[in-house]
Amino acid sequence: MAPTPGILYVTMQPRPSLAPARFHDWYNNEHGPARLRLPFVANGFRYRATDLAPRGVAASPADPEWMAVYDVADMAALATEPYARLRGPPAKSARETDVMRDIDVERMLFDLVDADEAAGGQPFARLEDVRNEGQGNAVAAVLLAARPGWESALDRWYRDEHVPAVAGAPGFRRVRRFASSAAGEPAAGNKTLLLHDFAPATSYAALKAATVDALPDAVEAGGARLRTYGLHYTFGPCPRDLGPLGAPSTAPWTSPDGLTRTLAPSPAAAPDAAVSGAIESYVTTPDGVRLPYRLSGAPAPDAPTVLFVNSVLTTYAIWDGFLAAFLAAGRPDRARYRFLRYDARGRTRETGPGGGDVTLATLAADAVALLDALRVRRAAALVGVSLGGATALAAALARPDRVAALVACDTNARAPAANPRLWAERVAVAEGEGAEEEKEDEDEEPVVCESLAEMTVQRWFVPGSFDGGAREREARRVKRMVASNSLAGFKRGVRALYDYDLEAALPTCKVKAGFVVGAGDGALPEKMREMAAKVPGAKLKVVEDAGHLPMVERPAEVAAFVAEVLADAGVGG
Repeated sequence: MAPTPGILYVTMQPRPSLAPARFHDWYNNEHGPARLRLPFVANGFRYRATDLAPRGVAASPADPEWMAVYDVADMAALATEPYARLRGPPAKSARETDVMRDIDVERMLFDLVDADEAAGGQPFARLEDVRNEGQGNAVAAVLLAARPGWESALDRWYRDEHVPAVAGAPGFRRVRRFASSAAGEPAAGNKTLLLHDFAPATSYAALKAATVDALPDAVEAGGARLRTYGLHYTFGPCPRDLGPLGAPSTAPWTSPDGLTRTLAPSPAAAPDAAVSGAIESYVTTPDGVRLPYRLSGAPAPDAPTVLFVNSVLTTYAIWDGFLAAFLAAGRPDRARYRFLRYDARGRTRETGPGGGDVTLATLAADAVALLDALRVRRAAALVGVSLGGATALAAALARPDRVAALVACDTNARAPAANPRLWAERVAVAEGEGAEEEKEDEDEEPVVCESLAEMTVQRWFVPGSFDGGAREREARRVKRMVASNSLAGFKRGVRALYDYDLEAALPTCKVKAGFVVGAGDGALPEKMREMAAKVPGAKLKVVEDAGHLPMVERPAEVAAFVAEVLADAGVGG
């Protein structure tokens, strides 16, 4: 049977007992993203009423202030288990149950009848496309209750009169006609919904004139009702709204599956979360791999976002010290950024379909997938170290439309010929210890363990970092990251370092570029001088008394350099 496309159309009126920040936190960071993660939900939008003041009425259950609409590829999917499980425990959280007690909700399902989506010969710009993030939209929704024998009159009027007339109205973008869906509740009755999209500046009076003022008696007698709305928020598959987290009415929250949590700001919070809190969740890549991420920084949804890519064998916590230095007291201008960090493929055993090897092209595509899922139209910068530096470079070269600046730390533009042998030897060390390691649980996943972890930090850090003080504590923290890395993930993920070559593309780089290298990182300082010389306008920073992870050993120096590159790209503080 052919799929039946349609929409889930919901109006909501929060009661006075529900604080606005708590309402928005639940809606934007829990409810909406959970639905956008379903493969049959194409998009989701929240709208706010624009007709209350012009009509001289207050928001109420009869005239709700909020509307949400989701395009559904096949309405029959709303009766399947993946969707049904979201509407009850355990997937439905206790918070959702509590919040929804304080909201008057009307939920309607409609099948798509037809659509005119080519205003003035131009196709409708899909608002779910991340390239259109930040664009506004006005909606005029006309709900018509059915009357016996009216279908033919309605159809003639809609096709022959309404569509041609509304298509000529100023600001018109598209109109769609829907009918009550068989997937809906029988008590909802048989209704027709006309959804008109207009340019965001279109006034209530203009929307009313274009949509209902000319309704013929045969249609108006059906009980036509007009509501108008302005676009408030576009859902994505990942929570990203930091704005409500700082309000007294919101509280830290963890999803029932433990994979998502929101953190409230506090003086004791990590520096990147001290003002607006943080969100920790995951992105699912197009090939089905889950990548954990942490979003923090400025609460504004359109704040410039810096994306960080960690090295092999580490987590996104590798950037903790860097962010503390970047946001150090005396530099409030740097608080305007958002910071997006994630664990790249190879941290866990989940590396791809069938457990396949990872390539640099895959990792670069993952970086863009993060931007898509978090609805970042163009990152202020990609900042990466080691394999993460090569990833950032590859992504910036391939997609300069998605990146304003690039900072690559301690990396190569071409895989050294010795890499396959050297990394195979390191894998063998980890496998040897893993085979000897006793597991308390036979299902426990093998990890890299102690021997390779110690070898790695001795290679990555300069001798001066083993000072018995703060620098050594950082080195030991990195060692724990290495030791706890999935062995299977390491074996597959490290293959991205075996064979890649970006050298020929360096002169074509179209974004502002900076290269950072620790002076004590073997032959890399000279290699990175050569790289920087090939990239037009690139800057180079050699960090003294630092090895392979200069942003860990000398975070303040690297933070200052990244700020310079951001300023050069026009996205500085």
